[in-house]
Amino acid sequence: MRTEDVQVVGLISDTHGLVRPDVFDALAGVQLILHAGDVGEQVLEELSVIAPVEAVYGNTDPTDDPRLQQFIEREIGGLHVHVSHGHEVGTPTPQKLLTRYAADVIVYGHTHRQELVEAEGRWVINPGAAGARRFNLLPSLARLTIARRRVSVEFVELKAGKE
Repeated sequence: MRTEDVQVVGLISDTHGLVRPDVFDALAGVQLILHAGDVGEQVLEELSVIAPVEAVYGNTDPTDDPRLQQFIEREIGGLHVHVSHGHEVGTPTPQKLLTRYAADVIVYGHTHRQELVEAEGRWVINPGAAGARRFNLLPSLARLTIARRRVSVEFVELKAGKE
């Protein structure tokens, strides 16, 4: 398989202004980073050192920041990818998101919980929260690989610091 047939995308959410040092290794080699909201200060600048970044706003972000979108819709590796924070559906669940959006791959945040659901050839992914540890959950992100319209997801746990 040719390298250009494989798309590797970093998925990150709920940084709340914190970019942990191990994020740089965890996202090394990705072609794009999609941030699913609750970004915080200076995060996009730090992540852009790794790869181009596109981000949506979450419920704690300003909606008038020109770098943040309400949602992202794009084609990656022949699949339609939708990114939003998830709070727009109330308490987001994979079923609510699958009903609301027609994309092949739906990425969201908000709950701070890793989630991966495949339903009839469609995928719903929550990379977990990469920022300050909350709700007794370990910080994490995900690497999405699309090759020949096939999806694989790897969750990467991040080191918890003094929070």
